[in-house]
Amino acid sequence: MQSITIDRSKRLKDQPHTGHNRWHPDIPPLLAVDPGEEVVLETRDASDCQILPHMTVADLVGLDSKVAHPLTGPVYVKGAKPGDLLEIEYLDIVPQPHGWTRHRPGAGFLRDVFTEPYLAHWDITDGWATSPQLPGVRIPNGAFMGTAGIAPSQAQMEAWTRREAALVGRGGIAFLPDPQDAVPAQGMIAQEGLRTLPPRENCGNVDAKQLTKGSRLLIPVNVEGALYSVGDGHFAQGDSECCITAIEMGATAAVRFRLHAGEAARHNIRWPRFAHPGYFAAPEWAVPRNFIATMGMPIRDDGTQEGEDLTLAARNALLNMIALLQERGWSREQAYILCSVAVDLRISNAVDLPNVTVSAFLPEDIFQG
Repeated sequence: MQSITIDRSKRLKDQPHTGHNRWHPDIPPLLAVDPGEEVVLETRDASDCQILPHMTVADLVGLDSKVAHPLTGPVYVKGAKPGDLLEIEYLDIVPQPHGWTRHRPGAGFLRDVFTEPYLAHWDITDGWATSPQLPGVRIPNGAFMGTAGIAPSQAQMEAWTRREAALVGRGGIAFLPDPQDAVPAQGMIAQEGLRTLPPRENCGNVDAKQLTKGSRLLIPVNVEGALYSVGDGHFAQGDSECCITAIEMGATAAVRFRLHAGEAARHNIRWPRFAHPGYFAAPEWAVPRNFIATMGMPIRDDGTQEGEDLTLAARNALLNMIALLQERGWSREQAYILCSVAVDLRISNAVDLPNVTVSAFLPEDIFQG
């Protein structure tokens, strides 16, 4: 079994031979493996080991801000070529003992509401995460890799950069190539490599919490060898990761690759897919067994009716859940963290116009009496 090991006392920039934090087809592979071979990859957390257990909110000022996400790899899969479909099976995901969740000004789904930073630390032991900042809360293990993907082709990288730049030109938000904090730190990879914050057709930072142990991720291959990389481990997360972080952690991922020759080209598959035989989590947590939910519809605070606006409906569902948690005695900052790590946003209906509906589900069993 081949592996890539790291020293978690050192940041990626101090061990650049272990990975990268930009997507680019010219990043050289660290391993070459055969289909069917098992590989073990040690990974850093999304902050690149900058957030330590003793730190407070005040210590977050001045952290390198463009490091996310430090990825371990790439791994060259022998025989993979454009037009194939690469299958990645997650054999195991082993958490590190410390995790953290934060929100920061200017980021997150409710960034206009939460303008002050907040930080919660998590102790991860025996399949549970507990936090001194959230006393009486216990979150079960739902470990998955938040960011995993393969290299884009040169043409894809250029096209995706153009479309994101066009969005910025129209007043939207995208994070364009920037050499600050890039690894590799020099050359064209730093200058033109794609930032890892948004997911794209090569997968990347999809933050799909169902990609737990036993899951299978399928991505259309863009370059010879596919060039798979992984990082950004999450111990647990609610569907939406609304404050922009989950329970972030370093992790060790064991994976196995399988090639479906020509499958992507034959069926014109452009986007990732994933599957999980069996339950992705214990059924009582995946459902969950015992919950309370709030609803959101596309109606503005001033009473203005909007139509078919699922984003506004999701916002209202979250704000209503935060209000519910405040009724129970949590601060709004604590409530926002709880929503990000444990509350699932689900589309209840997308057809009953004008009031499409999003529901926010809170599992009651995370509270320990």
